[in-house]
Amino acid sequence: MAATCVIGLQWGDEAKGKIVDLLTNRNEIVVRYQGGANAGHTVVFGGEKFKLSLIPSGIFRSEVQSVIAGGVVLNPESILQEIEGLTSRGVEIGKNLMISNRAHVIFPWHLEEDRLMNDMGVTSEAIGTTMRGIGPCYRDKLGRSMAIRLGDLYRSDFAEKVAKIAAAKNQYLPGMASEKLKGTVKTMVADEIVEKYLGFAERLRPYVADTTSFLLDAVDANKNILLEGAQGALLDIDHGTFPYVTSSNSSGVGVSAGSGIPATYMKRMIGIIKAYTTRVGGGPFPTEQENDLGQKLRDRGNEYGTVTKRPRRCGWFDAVAARYTCRLSGITELAVMLLDVLSTFDEIKICTAYELDGKRTTNFPADAEDLRRVVPVYETMPGWSEDISSLTSCSQLPENAKKYLARLSELLGRPVGIVSVGPGREQTMEVSL
Repeated sequence: MAATCVIGLQWGDEAKGKIVDLLTNRNEIVVRYQGGANAGHTVVFGGEKFKLSLIPSGIFRSEVQSVIAGGVVLNPESILQEIEGLTSRGVEIGKNLMISNRAHVIFPWHLEEDRLMNDMGVTSEAIGTTMRGIGPCYRDKLGRSMAIRLGDLYRSDFAEKVAKIAAAKNQYLPGMASEKLKGTVKTMVADEIVEKYLGFAERLRPYVADTTSFLLDAVDANKNILLEGAQGALLDIDHGTFPYVTSSNSSGVGVSAGSGIPATYMKRMIGIIKAYTTRVGGGPFPTEQENDLGQKLRDRGNEYGTVTKRPRRCGWFDAVAARYTCRLSGITELAVMLLDVLSTFDEIKICTAYELDGKRTTNFPADAEDLRRVVPVYETMPGWSEDISSLTSCSQLPENAKKYLARLSELLGRPVGIVSVGPGREQTMEVSL
């Protein structure tokens, strides 16, 4: 059995979905193991562009089993909309989709908490919430007493549990409201929520299963499994740029916890990086280019969120950060995405070190405020003017593009195994540099 993991090594949006789609036909099972509908993958299939939030990218191949594992938090309405949107465009979804009965469920009170918390002004800089209730749901999951899992929707005590939690939230939520939002707090009506969610549960029933047991059986049967993460390793709740992070372990350390597959079975760990760096929302970004150069990267790379449509912050490649997440995630090889975006740049810079308080370091700071103060140390390489988007082999790349890839590999200490020069599946090269 060989388990392959696809992990973003930056602040998300690394085009992981494309690589998952590319590798799907070599695997029998594709697993989404953490995050929620705040994540987005864009996959080009059959000449059409599809945007996915919760459903694994393997769904486009009906013979492959797609699994949403227990580490994911789930808004039932969102997943049903995604299923309906795909089936309306001819994508077959039936027994090829399984959703864990251990996945925690997002309720209206989570959405309301997100709205109120976002306006509290605890910090002067937004931590990047997409207002989909993801963080509050994870918070209740860890708190345990007010958490509801998908399997609970089919239990006889579901209505009683919702009533107790709704009563508690109705006491709690008004205290979160800022002066501006006082009087706007939504009251949680338990009976209405129960009726609505029981309807969701019935429509989801064909997909709900014990995915942990299923995946452990698959391991025992030596099946090939592909696991796809959401967001990026620098957004990891424990090891990222806290507090400007997501609410789950989005680095390689979260694979086993989210999926239930022990780490000893993870044989191939593919780290996905853009050929430059982007970030959405607040938080430090040492190589950010708030200038015409940054706008050029944004325009050439179409750097606007798959789910949120927010413009992404853009900058040069940060090898200090990527080397850190490579090591953290146990990466065995790299996939370099959007290399074509760098065409037409006369010079390309790579951040190879930081200066912090007058000292040079290649270590990634644990404190976000320290990261905010670092000065990037750049190495400049010559660019290339050729359009590379139609190339099919790495040997066809301009020499300066080859040198750039080789330098990234050297700085991160991992071989480059995949290079992407456009959004289409045919614009992907498997190489060894």
